[in-house]
Amino acid sequence: MRVFISVDMEGVAGVATLDQILRGGTGYPRAQELMTAEANAAIRGAFAGGATEVVVNDSHGTMDNLLHERLDPRARLVFGAPRASCMVQGITRDDAMAVFVGYHAAAGAHGVLSHTFSSSFTELRVNGQPMSEAEVNGLYAGSLGVPVGVLTGDDQICQLAEKAFPGITAVPVKDATGYASVDTLHPQQACERIEDAVTAAVNAGEVAPLDVPDSLSLEIDFGTPLAADIAGTVPGTRRVSARTLQRDVDSVEDLLGLVMSWYYLASIASQQTAAIALRR
Repeated sequence: MRVFISVDMEGVAGVATLDQILRGGTGYPRAQELMTAEANAAIRGAFAGGATEVVVNDSHGTMDNLLHERLDPRARLVFGAPRASCMVQGITRDDAMAVFVGYHAAAGAHGVLSHTFSSSFTELRVNGQPMSEAEVNGLYAGSLGVPVGVLTGDDQICQLAEKAFPGITAVPVKDATGYASVDTLHPQQACERIEDAVTAAVNAGEVAPLDVPDSLSLEIDFGTPLAADIAGTVPGTRRVSARTLQRDVDSVEDLLGLVMSWYYLASIASQQTAAIALRR
């Protein structure tokens, strides 16, 4: 029995500030340790629940944050970028369950370091409904018949997960008091709760995968018209407004691939803007 674990950083206990989640920040090394500890807790839980194989996806930022030498040696690791399936690269139909660790609220929502894939996106919608990274990744897992059994993060994403995912176990490890401020559990206590939840969920194995809609329309609001200009060069893209792009897709795989294409193209706009600011 194989279990897939996607590990982000913003929803990890003890993480709350931009200084912690950005490489080069003084708090980043500490956040790496906290992220790795929660990943290990989920891995231990998966094996304790009956898993015979575990695949971990490093799902934050440049996707090379986990401390490999400290990771449970029983798990395989998917890391590095770019990659078409992003946070769920490596999940397959052979997985019995997916576990999302360290997740966070969507762009524009109340929650710790809330965003949706990119700081260049101010909102992402599927079929007109705003979605978080967890929901998009959950749809991808659902398209493969894989249920999301456990999600951990702040209280805001956990409340959303309990509504969006049938039968999921949500593990809040901190309460959001602002965008970059929290009331958090001690890391050891957070890890214990994560391990226990994953053990129970994998052992029970009673969670159903998300249903995938028959038709899929992706719409994203960008932070600037320039970002929309550049991302809009993808064939088939429709410009809805100065900052909004839309495109119908045939599958969740295509939807996630389009999100990633727009993500990387929008980053070019951010780089150009930063370069202009430096010349002033």
